[in-house]
Amino acid sequence: MIKYDAIVIGSGQGGNPLAHRLADLGKRVALIEEEYLGGTCINTGCTPTKTMVASAQVAHYARHAAQWGVRASNVSVDLPAVLARKNKVVGAMRAAQEKHVEKRKTLTLYREHARFSGSHQLSVGAHELESEWIFIDTGGRPTIPHIPGLDSIEYLTNVSMLELPSVPDRLIVIGGGYIGLEFGQMFRRFGSEVTIIQRGSQIVPREDEEIAIALRKALEAEGIRFLLNAKVATAEKHKSGVLLAVEQDGNTQTLSGSHLLLAAGRTPNTDKLEIEKSGVALDKRGYVRVNHRLETNVPGIWALGDVNGGPAFTHISYSDFQILYANLIEGKNLSTAERIVPYAVFTDPQLGCVGLSEKEARAKGYELKIGRMPMANVARAIERDETAGLMKLIVNAKNDQILGASILGTEGGELVQTLHAMMLAKQPYTLLRGAIYIHPTLTEGFFGLMESVS
Repeated sequence: MIKYDAIVIGSGQGGNPLAHRLADLGKRVALIEEEYLGGTCINTGCTPTKTMVASAQVAHYARHAAQWGVRASNVSVDLPAVLARKNKVVGAMRAAQEKHVEKRKTLTLYREHARFSGSHQLSVGAHELESEWIFIDTGGRPTIPHIPGLDSIEYLTNVSMLELPSVPDRLIVIGGGYIGLEFGQMFRRFGSEVTIIQRGSQIVPREDEEIAIALRKALEAEGIRFLLNAKVATAEKHKSGVLLAVEQDGNTQTLSGSHLLLAAGRTPNTDKLEIEKSGVALDKRGYVRVNHRLETNVPGIWALGDVNGGPAFTHISYSDFQILYANLIEGKNLSTAERIVPYAVFTDPQLGCVGLSEKEARAKGYELKIGRMPMANVARAIERDETAGLMKLIVNAKNDQILGASILGTEGGELVQTLHAMMLAKQPYTLLRGAIYIHPTLTEGFFGLMESVS
């Protein structure tokens, strides 16, 4: 039995910095990673997808160059070159993670699968490890929905989609959430016909309805087809690819595609940990149960990142690390309940969000003021000829503090960060009414947004 001061299972965006910082304190740390260092974000999530999204945006600009008075012809996408660029970026990120491990002498990397053998013991390949501190950071993987016939056909996930050597002729996407929309628009811009199937009546169902409708219309304008309130009843192999029976509004239609992408959610990587031997409790979906301090029901075991069922964003994984390190090493008492979460969906127009939506705020009983500003009224958006979308602000009518915001527009993820800072400072929205905004910038749109609040 090899004893460590801390064991980190999984090298995601929470586990990596935690292992590094603990090792920097001189603690003997074991970091367990059976695949690539960096977790989902670097390898199959943020880094590769946003790199490819950038290529898709360039293709879109080139194809529509006449809109800006520029002549471009014979525009085509070299997908192998796109993948090569993506792989170069990913490779550099992986190499940086390897260097972080190599320079820390008290950090030992195990490239094996981990299984619990006791409450604080792990079997890692041929090794038996033990520690009073164990951190679970094993992330998640694509959910494979239960569809009759699916196991007899070839399908894609966000992982295999990143290695596709050629552009699909007709791509069908199951799932109208963040992943489905980003990949759907990306490959539409690469040249695919794209159909997205969504079980509910709204894409990005967690978002503000008004914002979701505007995003759908923007994507439809690019030629993406949506089937809402739709369910795939069966799937079968076809000479041209796949054949789906889709139920919608009481009717069944047959949908043919060359490729099928499953983007129907995520499943936590807890099923192969033999976690029951540790005594750690899971919820009904398989996520590790934690309190607001990220503690499990077993003292000395914590869970961070996607595996604990919190918001599945890289920056939340890093926030989990910050909370754990502050509490365990710096003697603080930070809580996930106190944080205000900003995030973005990297479609075009981009969707940046923070805090509560209008529906969520009303459900909590707040008396509200609402502000709206169409991007078509923002000078910089007009000059760029990127006027799709709108800004929406949710304000507590009793104290004028911002409860939440959704910005659907070019660079929406960047714009919403300013409002996040206002929320952190607990300042009223009126502070921004008298601000001086650089002209012409997208942020200047906040002037009209604040004036519209009522």
